Amino acid sequence: MEARVKQDVIVIPGDTPEVSWRVPVLEFSGAHAGSVPKVYIQAALHANELPGVATLHRLCARLRAADAAGAIRGDITIVPQANPIGAAQSHFGEIQGRFDLGSRGNYNRDFPLISASVRNDLLVDLDRFTAPERLKRELLYRALGADLVLDLHCDDESLPYAYIDSAFWPEASDLASALQVDAVFLSDGESSAFEEAVSYAWKQEQGGRGASLPGRLSVTVELRGRRDVGPDVAQRDADGLWAFLEARGVVNGGSPALQPYSGPAFALDTIEMIKAPVPGTILFHRDIGDRVEAGDLLAVLVPRPGFPEDDVEVRAPQAGLVVTRSSARFARRRDDLMKIGCAEITGAGRRAGTLED
Repeated sequence: MEARVKQDVIVIPGDTPEVSWRVPVLEFSGAHAGSVPKVYIQAALHANELPGVATLHRLCARLRAADAAGAIRGDITIVPQANPIGAAQSHFGEIQGRFDLGSRGNYNRDFPLISASVRNDLLVDLDRFTAPERLKRELLYRALGADLVLDLHCDDESLPYAYIDSAFWPEASDLASALQVDAVFLSDGESSAFEEAVSYAWKQEQGGRGASLPGRLSVTVELRGRRDVGPDVAQRDADGLWAFLEARGVVNGGSPALQPYSGPAFALDTIEMIKAPVPGTILFHRDIGDRVEAGDLLAVLVPRPGFPEDDVEVRAPQAGLVVTRSSARFARRRDDLMKIGCAEITGAGRRAGTLED
């Protein structure tokens, strides 16, 4: 059978002379396009978060084989490494990736909040925008042409989990099951992050905030921690994505039926963001995946080595599941140490939108 995979590229002119950036795009055409969902998946918008890159590398290999066998039913767009600008920005030998060094902006914030009906306006007069702004508009434009949008990220040290707008829940539990995530964070659709800009655009076509969006999905998947990059875990996650695509009718293939998702789904207001009350060396007493009770010792901060009387204990404010933990072992005051998913609303308060900058 004739292959229907197209290789495209997004060219982003740089903000200095003689510089440009190229974003490879793979487009797999489905034999039943129009009658099944159209899919868009990207990875490494935060350029230093690479588990998704490895996962999509493995998924693309399977999609190429499926394409040759005529097993792809719906159109699938893959952007396996979405941010070459961030990938090129290092500081003292360490890739940054989350924040643009020129503008200091988070690559996954400040996406245009528009209605899907004016999607084409995203590409009008692009020379008015900086390279990071232009990249965001190009990626959002492509995503708004799909029905199922997955943005693959990772956390620091982390269980696999997903941010899913409440508008898509519990329909999206098939994705949680396919990827075997350990937790779902039910977001409120109040930020300008990529996946929420997509859902915002759809909601504007259906009456605005609170609109139901059956058959659609825009989600951020956190594929564990930044160091969880390897062949086995990449293949496992690629197989999970394949199982999700098969469950939604986008591909044909032999995956077993998905089991119901049995993990917790936490509203963002119930996520305890554990912060360092003082600066110092971090001695963690709990790990990701641990279930804790109120008052349990999470960590000890050592602000003055050699003076144990100055050690500061950090304890759990309520019972919950430790979903993420900092990979750093030194904290500045108010640095994030952990995210704990809980049953009760946090007493710390939270502004609308994302949990962290």
